[in-house]
Amino acid sequence: MTCCAPAIEASAENISAPETNDDILRDASLDLGNGHLQLELALPDIHCAACINTIEKALAQLPMVETARVNFSTKRVRVDYAPAKGRPSAITAAIRARGYRSFLLDPETDNQTDTTLRDLVRALAVAGFAAANIMLFSVSIWSGAEPVTRDLFHWISALIAVPAVAYAGRPFFTSAWRALRHGALNMDVPISLAVLLALALSLFETYNHGQHAYFDASVTLLFFLLIGRTLDHMMREKARSAVRNLARLAPPHANRRHEDGRHEKIALKEILPGMLLDIAPGDRLPVDAEIVSGDSDVDISLINGEPVPEHAGPGSALLAGTTNLSGPLLVRATNAAADSFLARMIALMEAAEGSKAGYKNIADRAAAIYAPTVHILALGTLLFWGLSTGNWHMAILYAIAVLIITCPCALALAVPIVHIVASGRLFEQNIMMRDGAALERLAQIDRGAFDKTGTLTIGKPRFTGQFYGKPELLARAASLAAISRHPFSKAIRTAAPDLPAVKKAREIPGSGIEAKIAKDTWRLGNTGFCHADAIDTPDQSSVVWLSRNDVPVAGFAFADPIRPEAAKTIAALQALGLQTSLLSGDRSAPVLYTAETLGIADARPGLTPEQKVAALNDFSAHGQKTVMIGDGINDAPALRAAFTSMAPSSAADIGRNAADFVYTNDNLGAVVFTITIARRAAAMVRQNFGLAIIYNCIAVPLAVTGHVTPLVAAIAMSSSSIIVTLNALRLRWGSTPKPTPATTPASTAALSIPT
Repeated sequence: MTCCAPAIEASAENISAPETNDDILRDASLDLGNGHLQLELALPDIHCAACINTIEKALAQLPMVETARVNFSTKRVRVDYAPAKGRPSAITAAIRARGYRSFLLDPETDNQTDTTLRDLVRALAVAGFAAANIMLFSVSIWSGAEPVTRDLFHWISALIAVPAVAYAGRPFFTSAWRALRHGALNMDVPISLAVLLALALSLFETYNHGQHAYFDASVTLLFFLLIGRTLDHMMREKARSAVRNLARLAPPHANRRHEDGRHEKIALKEILPGMLLDIAPGDRLPVDAEIVSGDSDVDISLINGEPVPEHAGPGSALLAGTTNLSGPLLVRATNAAADSFLARMIALMEAAEGSKAGYKNIADRAAAIYAPTVHILALGTLLFWGLSTGNWHMAILYAIAVLIITCPCALALAVPIVHIVASGRLFEQNIMMRDGAALERLAQIDRGAFDKTGTLTIGKPRFTGQFYGKPELLARAASLAAISRHPFSKAIRTAAPDLPAVKKAREIPGSGIEAKIAKDTWRLGNTGFCHADAIDTPDQSSVVWLSRNDVPVAGFAFADPIRPEAAKTIAALQALGLQTSLLSGDRSAPVLYTAETLGIADARPGLTPEQKVAALNDFSAHGQKTVMIGDGINDAPALRAAFTSMAPSSAADIGRNAADFVYTNDNLGAVVFTITIARRAAAMVRQNFGLAIIYNCIAVPLAVTGHVTPLVAAIAMSSSSIIVTLNALRLRWGSTPKPTPATTPASTAALSIPT
């Protein structure tokens, strides 16, 4: 598989000196701090839950390894290790000892065409062509052909089957041989054994002029197995393509401008915070940056899902992946490529299957005991029928059918195929899922807890009017505000534009602006700064005061509008059976007002981050499972402490990284959509387990008792995998309300000032 390029194979054969191998692996590791490193390797040979379980167990036994997580979708393993406790080459050696290859990732070739799908399709075509032709001869034999004709058709079938099995069976034979060579068992061992035994028995029967041969069973088994494996690979490739498409949004190079005016073309990975970059119209930003000079319209649909461009000028912060539409920009990088918005989104997508989900653990444990159980069952069937009847030919036939029909493909696909489809469905709506375990937890929640500012509200205070003093004083306030970049100052300036700034005004951080005009001292700022403590203010509003000679003369109100879709979202969650809470650090009046407006009965204002965590722990102590939705740095502890959590992409880095789900369309409807998908996914996982159990309860007894031929076993086994896959695909076909952008204006009540 070339999507994970074999630039450096981590094996003793390719790297002769162990010291050199350690140096290369150590250099390729990410420094996590505290003496820990993180190594990511490509695993092109993994293809089932048993592979994942084998590799993770092998790495967990190494004293240097802290955690090891195999990502099935991207076919990678991420290992956190302590180099002081052992050499990194021990990691690759442990993987190799279990029969799997491992490669260092090469970002320059990571986007090459994947040949695995091409090889699977070719093998599938060969198996299908061979199966169809052998079946034609088999029909003639079943119709009662003469012995001479029957033997001729058997030999023709053999000439077709032997090369077809040799070519189409390579994915299974190679994997099985690799496992056996290292003293291990995987799912492909009994599959390969069944195919080869059926082929060998057929050749034996043909050579001895037997009446029955099973060339059709061996080739058809491969055909159906390849259908399942090809479908599985296509689904995973679709998940990987989303990651690659995100990665392609960042240009591979950037035009750096040095302080002396020189220009230099540098690679994406060479960009460091503080570097100046020229962004031409039509180019995407390679990293997160702040505009130094230039004005332009920018397309930020990648971030907010909105197609309407926004204007950006000096001081505007832009995220990686933003497209510059009109004018040239000079920007200063604020993050390296590895820490940019795109990198964070890619990491979220790659981690979608990186952690262990509860249902997945069940499937993994079942798959881990599968191989020995199947071999014991097949051996028991062989011995029972052989010893009891003396017909070893028939006993071998029954044992082959057992090997084929007990393949747990449906069980292995039950969980991951649902998570892949669910993560793809969420990604289409600009929602990133951190892992499958979070999806399972979200399906169990019975309470939704919200932060207020920036989550239920817009998060950008708006000037709602002057509530105290003479109206003409707004102009004086605007002239003072002209020197400040504070959001309240900008809003006042917008309300009274085109006014010159007051000369010699100074801004006092945390208080406001002060200026001497003629003989008067004017101040614009907070209540204490302007000595306005004795004057009543609108309860749910923030207030900026204007004072002259320490006497307040005007008051200006600001409100953080409630999001247009917030009321609909809260109502939808309550319709789903969830209780709702508002946990906020804001003042009591705006918190209670917001809760009353939206119909939230449980509102708790003035909470510190620790108190938010305590509230969530209190919910948990009463048996409630809560999803926390927040966006601020102060929400990060609560997002981590909650049963599961969500955050918008506009959230602070710490809060966003603490959340299990991140929605980039800045629309609260994503919360309802994600919960609905999670519940449907959980139901489909249970259905898939049920289908797999029912299949085995029916199929295994029939095979053991000799009521199933190898051909029927092949069809039944592959059909179970296809049924499980089709059931998971219903997540795409079903009708789930989508989080559409809100078009209704914000509630006027949210902006009004009570008299």
